[in-house]
Order: sequence, then C-alpha cells, then structure tokens
Amino acid sequence: MKKVLFLALAAASFTFASCDSKTENAQENAAEQVEEAGEAKADAMEDAGNEAGADSVENATEAKADAMEDAADANPSQATPAPAGGATTTQQ
Repeated sequence: MKKVLFLALAAASFTFASCDSKTENAQENAAEQVEEAGEAKADAMEDAGNEAGADSVENATEAKADAMEDAADANPSQATPAPAGGATTTQQ
C-alpha cells in the first residue's frame, strides 16, 4: 500500500512540475495538426503512386511541426515564470 501511495504522490508532483502555459499547449496542438495534415497528404500522394513526392511532403511537414514545437518550448512555462523587469534580489 505504501508503494502505491508513493507512486501516486510522485506522479502528482511530476504533473505539477511540468505545467505548460495555455499558449504553449495551443502552439503544440497546432504543430501536431500540421504534422497530421502533412501525413494525410503524404499518404494520399503515396496511394496515387508518387512516393518521392510523399516523402518530400512528409519530411517538410515534420520539419515545420518540429520548428513550431521548438518555438512553443522556447516560451516560459507557468512553472518557471520570468522575473519581473527591473526587480533585484540582492540582500542587505
């Protein structure tokens, strides 16, 4: 019973430690939609017999989705807010 409780507590702490902002989640969802749309287009091209074009489309959309996810990750998360401008933390 102690192991189950410990694992539940550990899972809950990881959940709070990895909170993303709503903006970051929206950007990551948009990247996922771009990737899914690219895969669907590549599948259609492959079914039509254009495998080289399908590979090209799939690679291009994956690169675009990766760039979108990287941009989303560059935004500060809710768990680590940026310090206020002009504030100092020196002690006297």
